[in-house]
Amino acid sequence: MANEAHNIEHTDPEFRDDSADARTLPLLPVRDTVLFPHAVLPLTVGRESSVQLINSLGEDKTIVVVAQREARVDSPQPSDLFAIGSLAVVHKVVKMPNQSLFVFAEGLERVRVTEYVQLNPYMRATVETVPEAFPPKSAEIEALQRNVLTLFQQIVTGSPTLSDELSTVAMNIEEPGRLVDFVASSLPSLSTKDKQEILETADVQIRLDKINQHLAKELEVQQLRNKIQSEVQDRVQQTQREYYLREQLKAIQKELGEQDDSTRDADELREKVEAAGMPDDVKKEALKELGRLARMSPMAADYSVTRNYIEWLAVLPWQKSSGAGEIDIPKAKDILDEDHYDLQKVKDRILDYLSVRRLKPNMKGPILCFSGPPGVGKTSLGKSIARALGRKFVRISLGGVHDEAEIRGHRRTYIGALPGQIMQGIRRAETNDPVFMLDEIDKVGRDFRGDPSAALLEALDPEQNNSFRDNYLDVPFDLSKVLFITTANQLDPIPEPLRDRMEIIDLQGYSEEEKVHIAFRYLIPRQEEENGITKDMIEFSEEAVRRIIRHYTREAGVRNLERNIGTVCRKLARRIAEGKTEKLAVTPQTITEMLGGEKVRVDTEIAERTKRAGVVVGLAWTPAGGDILFVEATTMKGKGGFTMTGQLGDVMRESMQAALSWVKSNAGKLGIDEEFFEKHDIHIHVPAGAIPKDGPSAGVTMVTALVSLLTDKPLRPLTAMTGEITLSGNVLPIGGVKEKTLAAKRAGVKTIILPSENKMNMDEDLTPEQLQGIEVHYVKTIDEVLEIALPSNKAEEKQDARTRAEVLNEVPAV
Repeated sequence: MANEAHNIEHTDPEFRDDSADARTLPLLPVRDTVLFPHAVLPLTVGRESSVQLINSLGEDKTIVVVAQREARVDSPQPSDLFAIGSLAVVHKVVKMPNQSLFVFAEGLERVRVTEYVQLNPYMRATVETVPEAFPPKSAEIEALQRNVLTLFQQIVTGSPTLSDELSTVAMNIEEPGRLVDFVASSLPSLSTKDKQEILETADVQIRLDKINQHLAKELEVQQLRNKIQSEVQDRVQQTQREYYLREQLKAIQKELGEQDDSTRDADELREKVEAAGMPDDVKKEALKELGRLARMSPMAADYSVTRNYIEWLAVLPWQKSSGAGEIDIPKAKDILDEDHYDLQKVKDRILDYLSVRRLKPNMKGPILCFSGPPGVGKTSLGKSIARALGRKFVRISLGGVHDEAEIRGHRRTYIGALPGQIMQGIRRAETNDPVFMLDEIDKVGRDFRGDPSAALLEALDPEQNNSFRDNYLDVPFDLSKVLFITTANQLDPIPEPLRDRMEIIDLQGYSEEEKVHIAFRYLIPRQEEENGITKDMIEFSEEAVRRIIRHYTREAGVRNLERNIGTVCRKLARRIAEGKTEKLAVTPQTITEMLGGEKVRVDTEIAERTKRAGVVVGLAWTPAGGDILFVEATTMKGKGGFTMTGQLGDVMRESMQAALSWVKSNAGKLGIDEEFFEKHDIHIHVPAGAIPKDGPSAGVTMVTALVSLLTDKPLRPLTAMTGEITLSGNVLPIGGVKEKTLAAKRAGVKTIILPSENKMNMDEDLTPEQLQGIEVHYVKTIDEVLEIALPSNKAEEKQDARTRAEVLNEVPAV
């Protein structure tokens, strides 16, 4: 093992052996260093084989020093060594305490290893001298030699590690070959590979050229390093200078009684913190951060982050409430009635809450969830509640939110971190008891960033939200005084734990009568104002509004109704702009002119489609309210097959199978040939085919369609039904009664068949005005359904045909 320490130029008379006689000598492998001729190199010898080699030397101290190709190899073989090395003489050996040897070896000449004659216990090899090629003296050699000397002197002068004596020694060497060897052995930056390459180059001119290139590269690197060091030093000095000047400026401002910006900021924030009315633990945290801010330089990276955090703590309404004072229940009722028509359940719940709060002012706010189809006034009802309570109103939409941090905020370690939407809403409200609406809670997403609905569990739990902890603020905030209201079109997507925390209030759709009231009280005045029209310019008749409701909209809410009223108002605005200023009386004929042909066929559609036996009208629940559903059955010759189409779900398919089974088992009682099923195929289709359908509530509709088809009795006109069936012939209750009933009324149905157990729902959810003009039959068995839905004799069939003809032939009365 050998480590280069220092090279000393040998000043004895030049040793030269011009004979090429081969000699066999001990060979010392060294790593990470190259011994050049005429240089003395201190070597640390630690390998056992190398120590044995040094100890075996007698009077003849001559050895061969060869560099290893790879320094990591501990037991080198001939293939691991270079072929060219240096003949050397050992001058001095010093034993070290760790049993290694410190050897001073002087290079004599270049030699080539021709053959290894011994490998153990140490290497011996036959070597021959590599003669140097001395070029004749020329101007080119002289120029190269001077250039090498100049570059070397510049490097020595600019390097803090190289001794100035090296320049003096180099100037005294006249022979170009020896100069190259000396410079190469003195440069610490020259790699072992480059040194070995120079050692193996016998031609002096080529050797001069190579060392010249290395020196030029080394000088360039050295100059660049000095430049970088100088720039760094300048920057450090500039920073120190600015620091000293800033400290002097602070001292001067202190003497003059002035303050710098950072001190002024800290004092302003301290005043805000003191005035915010924070709880003690929050105030302690704020003052701790304020102390950090005061010690921090405004140029520090964390300064703005800490300042923003303290500002957030200081501006939150810790103690500030709306201060509504004494609650006037009749006034609140008037405000709710003024803004919304009907919705009695919701209004009663709000007035109950106000009454309790009047008796117990510090009560916790309820968590309400308004569930219902689009356009029934869920969001606007929240604003009305806030006005009735005399509180601020805050709304955030959760539709499409799929990051948990949107609700609870980001931790301060993130760049650009902010509190979540709940705390931002509280800040905007500037009170700790606003009406806080979380819109579209059923449309919250979920992905790898977290589940926002899980983050809402804490905020929407009255037992937990008195210490809601936002990730950014990391201090508890009391949300128990906030009145949270959420809205949803469907309850199914809401996770069960979240749904359990909310009081669900269903907002069903409106009947035609209710829509007429809403149109005249709210929609028409609003559209007149939005379109720049006064009451003197336009007058809607009740018949015209009813025509829009029946034939241009089919919805549970009133959005499309308002849109169509807006269209009529815009048409009038255009007429006025064209110079026609006379007042417009809106009649059914005007509606047809302005809105085009009828978009929805109602009573005529049912009467026309149920002319044929096998077509029955069912009732369905949809997220947008209720709707009517046609079930069509037909038969053909076959082998008893049963086909079901119309994009049906599994539950609905099973309901159809149950209906067919009941019909087959009661074929004799119904007057159907029992062999009919073996010789015919039956097909049931539920249009429209592009809309997915599922659920058991169309069971009675399926049975009625099959019996109507197989007995050739058309359904009684303007009749619709809903209910689940069992194989024993019982009719079970269903859901969505109000939506289905209102949908039937919108479609012109006059007779509705419902399960008897749903009578209670009808009495609770529907008013006598809503049921006006509809005959409701409550049934317990399928036999009762068939008795009501299908004619029992020829006289009834003739009467039904006359009724159907009247509906189809008469001009729709509006």
